[in-house]
Amino acid sequence: MSDLHIEDFYRDVAGILLSLYSGFPKPGILFVEDLIGPQEPDAFGVPSPRHQACFSAMLWMAQEGFLRYTDTIRQEAIDQCCLTERAFLMLSTPCSDRLDPALPPSIGRQRATLAQQLRDALASESSVLLAEAVQRCFERSTRRG
Repeated sequence: MSDLHIEDFYRDVAGILLSLYSGFPKPGILFVEDLIGPQEPDAFGVPSPRHQACFSAMLWMAQEGFLRYTDTIRQEAIDQCCLTERAFLMLSTPCSDRLDPALPPSIGRQRATLAQQLRDALASESSVLLAEAVQRCFERSTRRG
């Protein structure tokens, strides 16, 4: 049996990190719908399980020190959120084992970051590559944190 909820979690984590990285250091609102698309609530207005899982991933990332925020907007978004210093360094510092000396230094440095590895993994649509990239993020944050 596949752990599809963990695959969704990895996709959510990558989306959350990249969304905040692209706007860093400006705090903003991070909407669940922007990450996973529209999800229909049930007949009672309760968000879908997929929506709840993505929102929970946002809160978990804050509890684990990857992002900070000022408030939640129902279960729709987190307000005034931004990467922590730890998460910014995790995403922007090149991985020395991934530096390509054949590339110009500025391009090689950018290509060796975890931010770029997350982008590449999402673009590949490979759950294996995405899991590996997100796990590298967690491993790096543990070593630094």
